[in-house]
Amino acid sequence: MSYWQFSPIPNIEESNFNKILERFYNLKVAGLIRENIQNSLDGRLLDSEDPVKFSITTGTIQKKDVPGINEVIKRIHSLKGRNSYTKEAIEHMVKTSEEEEVHYISFEDSNTRGLSGAKNGQSNSSKDTWAIYAYNKGVHSEEEDAAVETSRGGSHGVGKIASNAASDLNVMYFANCDANGDQHLGGTVQLIEHEFEGQSYRSTGYFADIERLGPNKSKFYPFENTFHKVFEKKTRGLKIIIPFLRKEYSDETDIIRSVCDSFFVSILLNKLEVDVNGRKIDANNIQEYVNDPEYYTQNIADMKHVFTPLYVSTYLEQPARTLHVSDGKEEYEFNLYFRYDEEIPKGRVAIIRTIGMKIEDKKVKNKANQPFNAVLIGGAKEDAYLKSLENESHTELTDDHIKDPVLQKRAKRFINNLSRAMTTVIDEAIKDHNPTDGKMDTKDLLYVSEVQFKQELSKAMGAVVIDKKKPVVKMDDDLPPRKGKKKPGGSSKPTNPPLIKPVKRTTSADDTDTNDDKPLSIFNIHPNTVERLLMGNKEIVRFNLSSNEEVKKASTCNVSISIIDGMGQEYRSAFKLKDNFSQVIDKSTGSTCSLNNNKINHVTINEGVAELTFDLKNNYNRALKFVYYVEV
Repeated sequence: MSYWQFSPIPNIEESNFNKILERFYNLKVAGLIRENIQNSLDGRLLDSEDPVKFSITTGTIQKKDVPGINEVIKRIHSLKGRNSYTKEAIEHMVKTSEEEEVHYISFEDSNTRGLSGAKNGQSNSSKDTWAIYAYNKGVHSEEEDAAVETSRGGSHGVGKIASNAASDLNVMYFANCDANGDQHLGGTVQLIEHEFEGQSYRSTGYFADIERLGPNKSKFYPFENTFHKVFEKKTRGLKIIIPFLRKEYSDETDIIRSVCDSFFVSILLNKLEVDVNGRKIDANNIQEYVNDPEYYTQNIADMKHVFTPLYVSTYLEQPARTLHVSDGKEEYEFNLYFRYDEEIPKGRVAIIRTIGMKIEDKKVKNKANQPFNAVLIGGAKEDAYLKSLENESHTELTDDHIKDPVLQKRAKRFINNLSRAMTTVIDEAIKDHNPTDGKMDTKDLLYVSEVQFKQELSKAMGAVVIDKKKPVVKMDDDLPPRKGKKKPGGSSKPTNPPLIKPVKRTTSADDTDTNDDKPLSIFNIHPNTVERLLMGNKEIVRFNLSSNEEVKKASTCNVSISIIDGMGQEYRSAFKLKDNFSQVIDKSTGSTCSLNNNKINHVTINEGVAELTFDLKNNYNRALKFVYYVEV
C-alpha cells in the first residue's frame, strides 16, 4: 500500500522548488500563524456568536509515527539538484530526514465548520471544500453568501503552502472532522520534479489513496484517520500538523507575539481565542501579553519596528472618527482611531480587515517619522476593496498584481488618496499640539529698532554730501560678494562667500580627545545650510553639508554648538549640551549620540546631509541663536 501519490509526467521540465515556498519561508513564524488562523476564521460557524478557538501545540514525535514518511524520504533521496540552491536544499532535506525524533507544530480549531465532502475525494464540486483544499493549487473555495465571502481573509488560494514552508522536508498533514463526525487525514509535500524507479513525476505529492479509472486517469481519496494521536481530530474542525518543523519556527514567545500582532482586533472583539501550549490569549487578557516586557518593548521611544502595544491602546482609548478615501470613482468610509503622542518615534497606520486581521503597518508618505499611531477599519464595502488590493501574503496593499489598467489606476489613486487623507489628519494634530504663542504688538519694538538702526548707521558710515543740504549715506550688503581673480584683459567676476568655511582648531583644558579621536578639520556652518524645527520637547536640526566636498565625502562628523547674541558676539563654551539635552538621536541610524567634550560625536553624514533630534530639557531656552561647527 502506498500513502503518497505523485502524478507521472513524460519528462522533467522544472528543476526548481516552488517559488512561493521561499516567499513564505521569509515571513517566518508570523506568516505561518497568520495563514492558519485566517483559514480558521474563514471557516467559522456562521450561525454561532461564539469565538473561534484556535490551539497551537509544539512538541516532538518519533519519525516512525509520522504517516508514510519513509516514502517521502525515499523520494527525497532520488532528487537531483541542477543548481546550487536546489543542491543545498536537497542536502539539507537528506540530512534532516535521518533524525529519529523530530519537532512538530499543530494548529487545531473549533467552532469551525471543517472541510466538507472528504468522502467524495478528488471531485470538481464547489461544495466539496476538502477537494479544493487538498488537491487544487491557487484556488480557494467561495462562500455562497456574498457578504460572508467578502469578509473572508483568503483570496489567492496560495496560503496553503505556508505550512509546507515551515517543514525541513516541505511536508504537512491536515486532519478533518466534518459535520457528520467523519474523520480523515490528508497531506501534501513539495519536492521538485524527479525520476523515481524509472518514471518521472511532478513536484507535488499528496497523502492520499488512489483509484485507477483508466490508463491515463485516476482519482485521489483521503485516508480515514486512524493514525498517531498527534494527527487526531475528533471534534468538528480542521487540524494542521507540520512534522520536521524548522527550528526557527518553534519559539513560543515568537508564536504568541505573532498572534497578537496580526489578530489583536479579532481577539479584542471576542471573535478569536488562541491557546499556545496551554497559555490562553483572549479578550480579557490580551493586554497583559501586550504590556508584558517579555513579549514587547514597553518604552514608547524604542517602538520603531513593532507597534502592537500602541495599536491596542489607540484602538481601545481613542474615539473613532470618519475618514473618507476615494479611488476616483467610488468613495470609501473608514473608522479611524488616531493618537498623537510626541514620544512615538515612528508613525504607522494599522490597516485592519473586518475579520480582525491586520494587513499592513502602513507608512504615510513623508510622515513615517511623525509622532502618531492609528488603526483603520472599514465596513463591508471597504473590506471588499482592501481585499482586492492585498498581495498574496496579505501583508501589503498594492496595485502590482492588478492587470486591468483601469483598475490598477484606481488602485494607485486610492493608495495615494489614503496617504493624503492621513496627512491632513496628522498635520491637524501637529498644529493642535503646537499652538502659536499668540499675537504680539510689535509697533513699539519696530520703532525703537528703526531709530537705533539709523543712529548706528550714521555713526558707522561716512556721509557723502552731494549738495549743501542733503547728505547721502551709501552702504553695502551684510554679505558682500567676493571679487574673483581678475583675468588679464577681463573683468572681475563676483563670487558667493563659502557656506561652509574651515576654521582653526583651538584647544582647551577640558579637551580630553585622544590623538586618534581628534578631528582633522573643523568647519563653520553658515545659517543658510541649517534647518531647525521645534516641536514640543523636541528639536530637529538638519545640516546640508553638500556644498563642501571635504565634508560631503566624510561618513561621520562631530558637531559642536556656540551661542551667538544679537550683536553677533559668539560665546564658544557657554552652551553645555548635557545641561540642555536629555539625549541626542542620529536620525540616519536611530541611535543615541555620545556627548563627550561638549560635542555630539560620530553623527552620520548621508549624501552630504546630517540630521539630529534633540530631546530638550525643561530649562532649554528656545530663544537662543546658535553657530554650528562640524569636525571631520
